[in-house]
Amino acid sequence: MKLSALLLAPCLALAVASAADLRLGMIGLDTSHVTAFTGILNDPANKNHIPGAKVVAAFKGGSPDLPSSADRVEGFTKTLTEKYGVKLYDSIEAMCRDVDAVLLESVDGRPHLAQARPVIAAKKPLFIDKPVAGSLRDAIEIFRLAKEANVPVFSSSSLRYYPGLVELKSNTALGEIRGALSTGPCSLEKSHPDLFWYGVHAAEALYTVMGTGCETVTRTSTPGTDIVTGVWKGGRVGIFRGIRDGSAPYRVTAYGSKTVLDQKPGGDYSGLLREIVKFFQTGVPPVPAEETLELFAFMEAADESKRQGGTPVKLSDVMKKAGAKK
Repeated sequence: MKLSALLLAPCLALAVASAADLRLGMIGLDTSHVTAFTGILNDPANKNHIPGAKVVAAFKGGSPDLPSSADRVEGFTKTLTEKYGVKLYDSIEAMCRDVDAVLLESVDGRPHLAQARPVIAAKKPLFIDKPVAGSLRDAIEIFRLAKEANVPVFSSSSLRYYPGLVELKSNTALGEIRGALSTGPCSLEKSHPDLFWYGVHAAEALYTVMGTGCETVTRTSTPGTDIVTGVWKGGRVGIFRGIRDGSAPYRVTAYGSKTVLDQKPGGDYSGLLREIVKFFQTGVPPVPAEETLELFAFMEAADESKRQGGTPVKLSDVMKKAGAKK
């Protein structure tokens, strides 16, 4: 693999990848994940270091109308270029020519479809950070394009790979999992559907335990709290509790046929990054597109239920409305 793009300054030793390392490009330098992920991947001295891939290239991106993007993009760009020797590109197309795989990190989900298109056209494996898109319709289109082009794509919250959640899901003491309650923070951003912005993480944790098969969703919403109740095929019930007005630790309680267990606290990005590197090496997505799309349909149905005053909404209806094919 080419190393010329890495030799930006003699002092930037962390940026120089070995011949065995995959060369990663990054899109959207406006989230703390940018520096956190690069530190874990590029720095062998990092306590959570994941070998096998290095971030070597980036397209800055950024959303001028979103303060949480516009106010941070320059700082994260400075860290990537000065500390890790990452090379900036003026276009995603140009960047894709010099990398093996791509991390789409833009904090704003709205440009994700447009940013994913050239990556898919370049046939590069793609990880899309949360939210996968700014709308369910865009999420469906991203996975449609990827399938049509036979390009591997996946998206996940880091919560899916927190040790306590992995242990909870696989704990045989539960017996058959009959239901779950997932809690976490749920701040809102007016440019995105309510739960897409931050509630997506606790929603992903719920799906990690429950899996697919949700049929209807009902939402109760107050200024400080959202309760979303999903009824799964066979009568299983999964509940999302999003909190805006108090302590909101990430936590899942699983209700089994034999006992009830709580997720142990703690977790970081290393589990997710381990899966991302494996995905880039094998081309096999660890989370199926169907599960990610159902998760976003769950959140879109929650918005629709709120609009309808808390009535139950079918996921199949919101998928159809967003243009999903059977």
